Amino acid sequence: MGRLAAMVATVLGVAMAVFLVLTVLPGDAARLIVGAEAQPERYFFVRQALRLDEPWPVRFWHWLSQALHGDLGKSLRYQDRSVSEILRRGLAITFPLASGVAILAFLLGTILGTTAARDVGGPVDLLISTVSQAFLAVPEFWLGIALILLFSVALGLLPAGGFPGWKEAQALHHLLLPALALLLPRVAYFSRLSRAVMVEALFSEAVRTARAKGLSERRVVFVHALRQAILPLLAGLSLTLGRLFAGALVVEQVFALPGLGRYAVEAAFGRDVPLLLGIAVSVTAVVVATNFLADLAYGLLDPRIRSV
Repeated sequence: MGRLAAMVATVLGVAMAVFLVLTVLPGDAARLIVGAEAQPERYFFVRQALRLDEPWPVRFWHWLSQALHGDLGKSLRYQDRSVSEILRRGLAITFPLASGVAILAFLLGTILGTTAARDVGGPVDLLISTVSQAFLAVPEFWLGIALILLFSVALGLLPAGGFPGWKEAQALHHLLLPALALLLPRVAYFSRLSRAVMVEALFSEAVRTARAKGLSERRVVFVHALRQAILPLLAGLSLTLGRLFAGALVVEQVFALPGLGRYAVEAAFGRDVPLLLGIAVSVTAVVVATNFLADLAYGLLDPRIRSV
């Protein structure tokens, strides 16, 4: 019960922080909607309709009471569409992209890191560590542009951007380059993380005992050592999903994908408070839920954590 209360408090805290930041920033959402040359009557009418003439605690409480009933309000930029509808459209692209990249990066990075750990100081370890460090140092937007120049402009193999919709046969084709731009740094991260924890596990007392019993090296590595390393890797996976949403904001702009990143940027420039609040709450809820599932997994894998 306490964990659930902490999750709810986290989501509410993020929503209030975003609301306060948007309140103190210079600019007027009503003026952006009606235009600089609109009649004063029109301007004041829009301000009243948006409740901008009320104190921010009153406006936040009004938004919160509606949100608790499942109504996140109407977008100021897309006035004919509700925030919930826009979030569904954005999450339909961003969530599969981010979650798919996170799972694939976890698997590939763990395999590479384990391979490097079995050859500590050797050529394989040096190659994997060097390549991983290089991809960690490359900004995602630069990597996305480089992939477009290589696979779209030079080779003509993949589309440079856009998304035709999930009903089209080429939908996944359009997501390959954005997924690759997000995937490569995450694989590098997991390879370095798994190498570090696997090196420690491979030299632990439990693994030495398993080798002394005559168990095969494959069983020693993938059962005894990996079991010790899985908890830090799961912690990295839960953190990675949250970072992937932040990374997707940039990559979606590079590849012109109509995901949450595009809507977040347009809402920020247009001072679309309801839409920005909806995006912040949605992303926070996904990250909090992921961390909660990771905590449950810790308890299942390690009884000592479950008993705390």
